Amino acid sequence: MEQPQQNPSFLPNWPYLTADIPPLDAKFKLRADDFIVEEIPAYQPVGQGDHIYFIIEKTGLTTLELLRKIARKLNIKERNIGYAGLKDSLAVTRQMMSIEHIEPEKIQNLDIPNTKILWVGRHKNKLKLGHLAGNKFCIKLRDLPPDAKTITEKVLSVLEKRGVPNYFGHQRFGVRGDSWLLGRALIHSDFKEFLDQFLGRPTPTERDHIKKARQLYDEGQYELAYHIWPGYFRDAKKACKILAANPNAHKRAVDAIDIKLKKLFISAYQSYLFNQTLAQRIESIDKLYPGDLARREDTGGVFLVEDVSTEQPRADRFAISPTGPLFGYRMKSPEGFEADLENKILESENLTLNDFRKAGNHKVKGSRRSFRVKMSNIDIRMGSDDFGEYLLMQFDLPSGSYATAVLRELLKSENNTCSVSQE
Repeated sequence: MEQPQQNPSFLPNWPYLTADIPPLDAKFKLRADDFIVEEIPAYQPVGQGDHIYFIIEKTGLTTLELLRKIARKLNIKERNIGYAGLKDSLAVTRQMMSIEHIEPEKIQNLDIPNTKILWVGRHKNKLKLGHLAGNKFCIKLRDLPPDAKTITEKVLSVLEKRGVPNYFGHQRFGVRGDSWLLGRALIHSDFKEFLDQFLGRPTPTERDHIKKARQLYDEGQYELAYHIWPGYFRDAKKACKILAANPNAHKRAVDAIDIKLKKLFISAYQSYLFNQTLAQRIESIDKLYPGDLARREDTGGVFLVEDVSTEQPRADRFAISPTGPLFGYRMKSPEGFEADLENKILESENLTLNDFRKAGNHKVKGSRRSFRVKMSNIDIRMGSDDFGEYLLMQFDLPSGSYATAVLRELLKSENNTCSVSQE
């Protein structure tokens, strides 16, 4: 397998839909409340039932960190807390959660730093991951050029009409930008390559003790690397311990790594291959070809496009959208132009769909993902506060998409550090 370049990120820069519009030279997220996300629930609580629903506002906490804090405060298991979506720490986020068989007063009286309970109600069932229609965003950009509003209006006009490119954001691929490489090694059952990437190949941006552990691994000093890895790198320590006892036990070392983590790596590889496909369809993100698999925006159903003259007007109305691959052994495959494109990508990776049936001992079924997402309720205006002038953007996106996809089109930059993955 070809070795990656030694740099802090192993990802390409995907092409922009609005490449003909100059970038907006502005600062993003100088303050936490410059980026506000509010969930759009899939349904509203009915006002009765054993499940207490509540909306909580948080700053500087991921959803998973918040779950741990709530569980400790209420002396309950984390798994007993329902939530619809994951949000990271680099924003002010408002999201709904649920807990069964608890007094509403205990929720209202929760005292967790950097959080606020905004609303409490009742419902008949637990809130589950995916019970989410979308997210509302309120984003302020600062240090603006004179033409900031004009550029923003041009970019958002294109995105509103044609759709926001549904790239998976850089945050999907980990801090090092290499989680897709780990997934690729798993798909190919190349366990040594996986371990070399997972445990070795230090990059300049990593902390000194992490770089040291990686250097020791590269030198074959697995026992020393085991002692250098911090305790919270449990999987790295487990793998090094196994290799210290038997340097050729690559598969056993990989098997010892948490299965959920390995599934995330495989998902990252699927995401990378989807981005590769979208990059080649970026100019036709809203256009259909015979043989495309189109997704119905209202139901999510996917169908084969046979008569473009009939279906294109529906795409123009954003009723349907062309889709790309999340490769897997049971993925529905397109025909025609898109099939040729996807087959070439598989060939370039030395893959077949059947390879996903045995992907590092994990079966990956696969699915389809729209090349674009609909942006709605757009508002752009200038304003000022105690910190100076800003440009305010407000818009809604469906669940499963990224606000950073909008920001990258506007700023023409990958350095949008706030992920706020809308899952």
